[in-house]
Amino acid sequence: MWNERYSKPGFLFGTEPAAFLVAQQDYLIRGQKALAIADGEGRNSIFMAEKGMDVTAQDASDVAIDKARGLAAAREARVDFQLADLNDWDWADNSFDLVAAIFIQFADAPFRNEIFAGIKKTLKPGGVLLLHGYTPKQVEYGTGGPPTAKNMYTADLLQASFEDMEILRLEGYDREVDEGRGHSGMSALIDLVARKR
Repeated sequence: MWNERYSKPGFLFGTEPAAFLVAQQDYLIRGQKALAIADGEGRNSIFMAEKGMDVTAQDASDVAIDKARGLAAAREARVDFQLADLNDWDWADNSFDLVAAIFIQFADAPFRNEIFAGIKKTLKPGGVLLLHGYTPKQVEYGTGGPPTAKNMYTADLLQASFEDMEILRLEGYDREVDEGRGHSGMSALIDLVARKR
């Protein structure tokens, strides 16, 4: 499915980083190790690399990764792109200073719980999670993301899922999004920034 979506001309979600990531760029510290999961065509991992981070980017679509490599080369950004399914991803212990999980709402609840556990495992103590996605209201807007409310995040869900971390920001809001043809229009968004204890 993802190869088919990414095979169309241009970049599905544009080439600029998510507005959320730009807003949180103070956490993108030069020289630190970062992981971008389900990174697609590379817009977010490349931005992190441009900030001087040592970035690994994972995605399950070889079509998306080919586009990401081309974009990284054009911008002279260095990213370690890894073709892998998150079901099989090695969440290496205490390996990353930052994990970016931006619009990864393809996962049902059991798989989502596995991803969240993996994120916490792979962050170093003091490491930061930047998570950004949709709330259930997004289904009404229909301007991006899956048409499945149960895949979306609520503040209560994120609070409970990351209660063992220091929550630095947790906020839901509605805003116009213009991030390629895949995310365009009024959207119901939620941000989580959390630090591993």
